[in-house]
Amino acid sequence: MSDENPFEAMMKAGQEWAKSMNPALEKFTAGDFEGMFPTMPKDMMEQFMGKGMNPEGLDAKTKLLLTLQGLTVQGAVAEAQIKLTVRHAIEAGATQTEVAETIALAGMFGGVPAMTKAMELANAVMKKDDAT
Repeated sequence: MSDENPFEAMMKAGQEWAKSMNPALEKFTAGDFEGMFPTMPKDMMEQFMGKGMNPEGLDAKTKLLLTLQGLTVQGAVAEAQIKLTVRHAIEAGATQTEVAETIALAGMFGGVPAMTKAMELANAVMKKDDAT
């Protein structure tokens, strides 16, 4: 039996496989993932995720804030997904206060560490948006 951590062994094997498939993936990080997806225009989000599919249902902004809360409650382990969701929620019309309130409420269920991490990620997105 090996003393190597099974998770580390699995990650190493996955990295070796990715490198063999495409050498450029050797330096790919999870943070690079979010940059691969452009922000969807507000009207498109509303059509596909909001009232375009169900005129009597929730709008895209509300659905994105609910998604953000769920991602936060999970422990804020999905950093790229949280950043993408914040970016899209703001594009869909959410204010920075609404994003912060959503994350803070999730802290009641997911705990303070999850809330703090999600707030840091959201702030990074919002600062980036303010700079552009």
